[in-house]
Amino acid sequence: MRFLKDIWAIVQKDIVSELRTREIFSSMFIFALLVIIIFIFAIDLSEVRGIDVAPGILWVAFIFSGTIGLNRSFLFEKENNCLEGLLLSPMDRSAIYFGKMLGNLIFMIVMEAFTLPIFIIFFNVSISGRILPLILIIFLSTLGFVLLGTLLSSMSASVKTRDIMLPVLLYPLIVPVIIAAVKSTGVLLEGKSLEGVMHWLKLIIVFDIIFLAVSFMTFDYIVEE
Repeated sequence: MRFLKDIWAIVQKDIVSELRTREIFSSMFIFALLVIIIFIFAIDLSEVRGIDVAPGILWVAFIFSGTIGLNRSFLFEKENNCLEGLLLSPMDRSAIYFGKMLGNLIFMIVMEAFTLPIFIIFFNVSISGRILPLILIIFLSTLGFVLLGTLLSSMSASVKTRDIMLPVLLYPLIVPVIIAAVKSTGVLLEGKSLEGVMHWLKLIIVFDIIFLAVSFMTFDYIVEE
């Protein structure tokens, strides 16, 4: 019970800080919107089927904008030496990780909730009858991205070149879940059911479980450094 309260305290702190500044969400959403608009003008949809390129563009927007949020995940704690205070508190250090991870997950889900309708309108794709499977794929893929991204963000937060270091560390490791997310999103947008993406869904779930365990076991040692 104390563990959950500690997690909620971290999440609440991040949400309140974001509501005051609106820096993370606004930068993430504007970047995602900009990516979609650029691809809309770069691709001639009269020659290329939107359904063929839409899944990749959607996840490029999600991942790149999500990286902006992850880069700022531990920024306030490092700049104001708050992280040292958290580490010295009687709070379980795993609660710090899960609190930051859930905060990042909430920010990304809100950004995706605003971006997805715009994407559907611009690319003229239909998700009727497949909304729930698509939401499931997006949520599980985003969860895997945030699980690993939060861990690596804590690792790169103390580095001066953190804006470059995080993508260098994150993108090679996140490739499996991104491939699965793009492929499964494409299948769903083509009108197929969830059964058609079960093998990709299983890969995403396994990825999430593995990095949940890895993050839980290694976060304590990473923040010590």
